[in-house]
Amino acid sequence: MATEVTAEATANARRSSTFLQITIVLQTLTIFLQAVSAGLLLTSSYGETLHSVGARVMYGASMLYVLAAVLAWKPGGGSPRAVWYASGFLVLASVQVVLGIAHVPSVHLPLGVLMFGLSMLALVRR
Repeated sequence: MATEVTAEATANARRSSTFLQITIVLQTLTIFLQAVSAGLLLTSSYGETLHSVGARVMYGASMLYVLAAVLAWKPGGGSPRAVWYASGFLVLASVQVVLGIAHVPSVHLPLGVLMFGLSMLALVRR
């Protein structure tokens, strides 16, 4: 009986960890695509639309990262550190959206680069 419970807990932790890894990859990819669409924003008529849609997708990916971190921590028995990282990314994403809407590129662009670097770091550390 105890062996079954342990095996089930291990399987749940593995699934939670995999989901967390997928969400970090998704977040990193969406941040990278935002950089690409920012370049298109400067060179094409449809760049603004792509960047606007991409911002929503990136924000959603950040929220999904928080959910995955909580699921990996609480029921999965993982470290609460991932929740702090994910929450920090969500705060950065919120600031990024506000800066983008306010058209403050002098902070918006460097913050995007920082977010991409931090997301890559989270991806490598996982």
